Amino acid sequence: MTTKKTENEEFITLGQFLKLAGIIQTGGQAKWYLSEHDVYVNGEIDNRRGRKLYEGDEVEIPGDGVYEVGFGSEEEND
Repeated sequence: MTTKKTENEEFITLGQFLKLAGIIQTGGQAKWYLSEHDVYVNGEIDNRRGRKLYEGDEVEIPGDGVYEVGFGSEEEND
């Protein structure tokens, strides 16, 4: 998954990632989702919606897939 990146962004939170990936509909659902489902970040289970994800991190959601975090410039995504 590639997300848009502004010049100052170095990371995205796990909650934001779940929303952008279409796993949840709103950011407010992140806490509930992470309490009810296993989510692995770089092979380790993580339930912190504020967990910072950096380019190259791997997010695995059993039953949904494995995602690699990547940032593209706004020009690449337009």
